[in-house]
Amino acid sequence: MPGISRQVSAVQSVLFKAACPNCRARFELAAGALRLAIGASRRTTFYSFTCPECGSAVRKPAGERIVELLTGGGVRTLRLHSTV
Repeated sequence: MPGISRQVSAVQSVLFKAACPNCRARFELAAGALRLAIGASRRTTFYSFTCPECGSAVRKPAGERIVELLTGGGVRTLRLHSTV
């Protein structure tokens, strides 16, 4: 799956593989380095992090499978509510 995947070590520390679209670096991030925002649509559901290599703020769309991986791995989640 492009974008993000999850690895669990023997001590149950969750690391997520990620890549920066700006500098193209690939790295692993702990759950605390990621944020997940769940909106009312696919367009408003995304995860974000700061690239440890170049410092860029990265925001990528999160489909159902990525939401499942991130929430299951302890990533902090923000639920976005519409004002309608």
